[in-house]
Amino acid sequence: MDTQELAKRILNGERRALARAITLVESGRADHRAQAVALLDELAGHKRQALRIGLSGTPGVGKSTFIESFGMMLTAQGLRVAVLAVDPSSARTGGSILGDKTRMERLSRDPNAFIRPSPSQTEMGGVARRTRDAVALCEAAGFDIVLIETVGVGQSETVVAQMSDLFILLLAPAGGDELQGVKRGIMEMADIILVNKADGDLKPTAIRTCADYAGALRLLRKRPQDPEFFPKALTVSALEEDGLAKAWEEMQTLTGWRREHGHFDACRAQQARHWFEEEVRLGLLARLEKDPQMRAQLAELGQTVAAGQASVSGAAADMLRRLGAG
Repeated sequence: MDTQELAKRILNGERRALARAITLVESGRADHRAQAVALLDELAGHKRQALRIGLSGTPGVGKSTFIESFGMMLTAQGLRVAVLAVDPSSARTGGSILGDKTRMERLSRDPNAFIRPSPSQTEMGGVARRTRDAVALCEAAGFDIVLIETVGVGQSETVVAQMSDLFILLLAPAGGDELQGVKRGIMEMADIILVNKADGDLKPTAIRTCADYAGALRLLRKRPQDPEFFPKALTVSALEEDGLAKAWEEMQTLTGWRREHGHFDACRAQQARHWFEEEVRLGLLARLEKDPQMRAQLAELGQTVAAGQASVSGAAADMLRRLGAG
């Protein structure tokens, strides 16, 4: 199937065509990459726009359960929801379990939902390098909401913040200790914090945890793209589907305010520029690695650094001079 035909089928909302296109943009083969670029160029003028929601949280916090319950609520309102769930890849083998469809059994059967698990491929932030391309494909296919589930929590979650309209941080009751090392960086990026598992015996603890984070958010920052009383901390129970409607209402309020004040489009433009520059940087690195002469020089300088005969900075400066960039 040529790219024009594939693009046409994606614009018609064909799920099989969308799945095939995402496989294409995730491929590392040079010929597939060329086809993927042609496809994305073909779709560039469709002007369809989904609300991109990034979601992160520590392992075991209930991200998959939340996404399924939240997604089911949205599809019940007639919205089409795409979930791009990024599974961690092994640094040794590159393999991933890709088990999100089994964890979201109800949502995976919903005709208004599309779930695509993808390997992180050791990318920074647990977000596959081509996830942003997959987001563009889901928008072209007419989805209203794109949920991007990321791996883990850490400073590197800046990656998902750079491809989302809203960044949601999911926390567990009394989970402050496990986030001590990274809490400030993550909270400075989060637009809304959701304390999950606010049910049963954990509900009072969840309410206290939510209050603690709400107070911390007031002290941390006030951004120009935030209206009054944002960012917020809320309690939810994905298991009992409690608090989801309120969370969605707050997401819509924040998005509407940003659209009205021009922050939404400005953020999208900044993100597009960021990813253009990142793509150029990664392309230059790939070209460097493919050039046998450059690879040999890298290896040679690497040996001098490993042997203690040159500093890291000095060897890097030498390499850049050889490339004509220093």
